[in-house]
Amino acid sequence: MKIRIVSPKRKNPRLAALASLFFAGLGQVYNGDIVEGSAFVCIQVINICSITIVIGFATYPLVWAYSILDAYKGAEKYNERIAPAQSA
Repeated sequence: MKIRIVSPKRKNPRLAALASLFFAGLGQVYNGDIVEGSAFVCIQVINICSITIVIGFATYPLVWAYSILDAYKGAEKYNERIAPAQSA
């Protein structure tokens, strides 16, 4: 019986940012940060509902921009964590 070690695949930071550009939180989900991604999705749904009372016009783009940046940096951090495993 052979044991096969599977190393995790690197994440593409641009794809993570693009996913969050489509909708906040999707890039985090792509990176494997399900809880953080779900939080961004929930916050944006609340922001969409808040647009009717004007506050969403300010908060939606701020959270969206932060989500894109966070997804990009999250993919880079993920790749740094798995780099030693792939070079071994």
